[in-house]
Amino acid sequence: MTKKELLHIAESYFETQGWKAFPFQKQTWDAFLSGKNGLLNAPTGSGKTYALWVGIVLSYIKSNPDYKTKNKKGLKAIWITPLRSLSQEIAQTSQKFVDGIGLPFTVGIRSGDTTTKERAAQKKAMPDLLITTPESLHLLLATKDHVNVFKDCNAIIIDEWHELLGTKRGVQMELGLSRLSGINKNLRIWGISATIGNLEQARQVLLGVDSYRYDNSVLIKANLKKEIEVRSIIPETMEKFPWRGHLGLHLLEDVVKIINESKSTLIFTNTRAQCELWFQALMHKHPEFAGEVAMHHGSINKETRIWVENAIRNESLKACICTSSLDLGVDFAPVETIIQVGSPKGVARFLQRAGRSGHRPGVTSVIYFLPTHALELIEASALQVAVKTQAVEDRLPYLNCYDVLIQYLCTLAVSGGFYPDHIYPEVKATFCYQELTYEEFEWCLHFIVYGSASLESYDEYKKVSIDEDGRYFINDRGIAMRHRLQMGTIVTGTSITVKYATGGYIGSIEEYFISQLSRGDVFVFAGRTLEFVRLKGMVAQVRNSSKKKAKVTSWMGSRMPLTSQLGELLREEMQHFQSGKKRTPEVKALKDIINRQQQESIVPQNHEFLIETFKTREGYHSVFYPFEGRLVHMAMAGLLAYRMSLLQPISFTLAYNDYGFEILSDQEFDMQNVLDNNLITSDMILEDLEASVNATELAKRKFRDIAVISGLVFTGYPNKAVKVKHLQSSSQLLFEVFRDNEPDNLLYRQAYTETYEQEIEEYRLREAFERIENQTIVWKACKQPTPFSFPIITDRLREKLSSEKLADRIKRMQIKWE
Repeated sequence: MTKKELLHIAESYFETQGWKAFPFQKQTWDAFLSGKNGLLNAPTGSGKTYALWVGIVLSYIKSNPDYKTKNKKGLKAIWITPLRSLSQEIAQTSQKFVDGIGLPFTVGIRSGDTTTKERAAQKKAMPDLLITTPESLHLLLATKDHVNVFKDCNAIIIDEWHELLGTKRGVQMELGLSRLSGINKNLRIWGISATIGNLEQARQVLLGVDSYRYDNSVLIKANLKKEIEVRSIIPETMEKFPWRGHLGLHLLEDVVKIINESKSTLIFTNTRAQCELWFQALMHKHPEFAGEVAMHHGSINKETRIWVENAIRNESLKACICTSSLDLGVDFAPVETIIQVGSPKGVARFLQRAGRSGHRPGVTSVIYFLPTHALELIEASALQVAVKTQAVEDRLPYLNCYDVLIQYLCTLAVSGGFYPDHIYPEVKATFCYQELTYEEFEWCLHFIVYGSASLESYDEYKKVSIDEDGRYFINDRGIAMRHRLQMGTIVTGTSITVKYATGGYIGSIEEYFISQLSRGDVFVFAGRTLEFVRLKGMVAQVRNSSKKKAKVTSWMGSRMPLTSQLGELLREEMQHFQSGKKRTPEVKALKDIINRQQQESIVPQNHEFLIETFKTREGYHSVFYPFEGRLVHMAMAGLLAYRMSLLQPISFTLAYNDYGFEILSDQEFDMQNVLDNNLITSDMILEDLEASVNATELAKRKFRDIAVISGLVFTGYPNKAVKVKHLQSSSQLLFEVFRDNEPDNLLYRQAYTETYEQEIEEYRLREAFERIENQTIVWKACKQPTPFSFPIITDRLREKLSSEKLADRIKRMQIKWE
């Protein structure tokens, strides 16, 4: 069959649906038929599934012209998705196409939600297309006959590659691809990515360092002009001293107005706690929305999530309050309006969420930005610039993740065993492990067989055996089961199941939150007000409560630092707000705050670095404004406080937000002395970081995750999970053993590398210092706190006071200083 005849099959199907194929879809079909690998860059909702799936099907038809009567059984293609909620949509689209052209293909899903019955059926007969997650793919690689399962699989698609890149799940995926390529040399690898800055590098990481595969690949860009309209929700009155206290809830009625004017609305919050809070506030003030407004986040049970997704799809919901669980989410063609509550902290995340509105090619996306405090309106303005210029962040890939490699080697050992000389070249061909030496690889092998040098006396760390042929294998059923239970790279706090005392599953909450509750305490979760009855094993038993006051459930994984891209845009945007050249609604709304800031201090220009000092009854405040994000400020504050203490013995209290940080002392400090001694410098940064930031404590916390991923500690059986404090103490003990006896242990070294790269963001800290060295430092000795410093001060008070006391205290401070 000629290429023209093959393309005619697809185009005819599109015509029957009343569609016309986009140029990028035709390009992808053509590239696939030419035997190429590649990366497709296309926005959400533009027809990416058809671009790749049609290519796979046409390639199969090319080799099997009698496809309507003869179909060879077995797995032909794998579709990897990082989110389970995407699976249903891809399955429906894929099945619809093959049914439409008369190809007897089956499409199956395999994820954590797949039933045991479905898994058993798949074991007997694999579907032609398997839609799965990185974790489920590795579970399949851990089966004895995985070579037979994958030998005829000719294509693998990694969807939302930008979400996996720069994470350990992405590294896990790289290793999975290396094994599948080893099984079938003709495997075609394709990725799909929406919003990402470093597309060329993303393709390199996906395809690995095999020059033949990379040379035989293409990067296809959809080039679909997607109009995005950003509208700020501006309060009628602006406090001259803004603070991040009410999470934007004072703008609730503006949100209600938008909901009522739209057919359907998604309200994105940055955290699950914020999501719960908004849902409660909306239900409390507007009970008429009951049944029309829902909530969606990752801790709510599967049945509720699926019900919400379907309700949005069939337009029976007016609004849904959600977290990043619907960032990529489901194909919601009908969603009309998006509201973003608070800064999304990154351009890519904002564009992704905006794309959920008008989720069809050619339709304008409308996104409302709701500030949680006044200064976030400057971020709204910066995001509008980012949307116009498509200034999207890079996702930096990981290198040499020894913990993921150790887990992978155990997976291969469980699956019937492996020979190191076969596996090392495959691993070395990945981007992550391209610099892995054979000595390091041998260290990992030694580790899975004997434990590391300091653990060789303990049998529990000896997992893998070696036979006389040199094959590494796991035969012990107990070890194999524990390994399968703990596979994956997402390490979270231990989850506690939440159930009614009378029965009925509600969802899951992290153990650390439940541990703070006493019998009779009331908390808000999954849109319900619940009273805590008792903790039985790993199940929190609750009953409904009618009390008005309740704690809002909080989660540990809700820290979102400002990206460097948005920080840069923010600094540039500051200039426009000061000059008054811009006449946007945001500039007008912030006019009084900006005037007050200029009256008390200055609004820093791009070439200026602002330091403010003032005295209150709390003590002597020094506030610095790098606009680099919370993580960088945390490290910078500690570093600077340490350097200042070398000049004068003094103790400090530190506070920070995304715009700046505060160093507070009960003694007066000479800022001129700091400037004369050139303390704001990138010199000696690593040495001073080690002395100032408690890197050892941070590394211990990192090591817990590394210990879990590498299998050094076991997290427990289903419904019998090991408590977080026990995990922490086990991993801490191992950390100290390695520190004292084996400082060259690769996992111990990795903990420090990850601490500096991810927790402290040392590279960004260095860049920030280098930028400040080239700026003019402006020190303003102020009479009182300024509008810019106020949110930082109030964030420090938040740690000490309840929300009611905090609001009262801030009100008094605002009145006094205004």
